[in-house]
Amino acid sequence: MSLLEMQKVSYQNEKKLILQEISLKVAAGDFISLVGPSGSGKSTILKLCCHLLSPTQGKILFKGKDIKQYNPLDLRRRIAYCAQTPYLFGETVEDNFSFPYLIRKQKIDLARVQTLLSRFNLDGKILKNRVQSLSGGEKQRIALIRTLLFKPEILLLDEVTSALDVANTELVEKEIYTLNQTGMTILWVTHSPEQSRKYANILLSLEQGKIKTREVLK
Repeated sequence: MSLLEMQKVSYQNEKKLILQEISLKVAAGDFISLVGPSGSGKSTILKLCCHLLSPTQGKILFKGKDIKQYNPLDLRRRIAYCAQTPYLFGETVEDNFSFPYLIRKQKIDLARVQTLLSRFNLDGKILKNRVQSLSGGEKQRIALIRTLLFKPEILLLDEVTSALDVANTELVEKEIYTLNQTGMTILWVTHSPEQSRKYANILLSLEQGKIKTREVLK
C-alpha cells in the first residue's frame, strides 16, 4: 500500500482548471522532486496533499484512508507543508514555535527547538528576535523548522531555498536529505534543475496541470 496516493485528482478554481486527473503513488521513504513551469500545478499538488485545498474531483489517500477523514490537527502533524513565502505570526521567533505546542496542549520542547535551530545554522538567541527584523532567508528556515517540530511522516516543500544564499541552500538540502535517509518522505517543488536531481529518487515533470514525465533517478 502506498503511503500517499492521488487518484485521478483534478482541481479547478474560479478562473481555470489547475490540475487534470493526476494519479500519483508515493511510497514511504520516497524523495520526489516536482518541476515544471510556473502555473503547471506543482504547488497545488502540495496543498492538496495536506488538505489545504480539496480536489474538485478524485480522492487523496493517506495510508489507505481518505485524508478528509483525518482530524485536521493530526493530519498537519503527520503531513507537514512549508510554503515558498513563509508565514510567521506573533511578535517573536519563539512565538512561532510555542504556538504549535500550545494548540496541542503541550509545553514547548526548547531542547528540540534549539537542536533544530543549530542544524539549520541559526543561533538560539534568535528566539527573542522580533519577526519583522528577520531576513528572508531566516524566515524561510524558521518556517521550515516549525514544520519539523513534531517529526512528520511526509514533508511537503515549496521552493524553500529561494531566499537562501549558496551556503545555506546547500546546508538545507543536506539536512532534508538526512531526514529522508532516516525515513521521512519528501515531496519537493523546485525550479532548479540541479537541485531537482541532487537527492531525489523520482523526478516528476508537470505541464499544464498534467504529469508530463516520470523519471526514476536512483
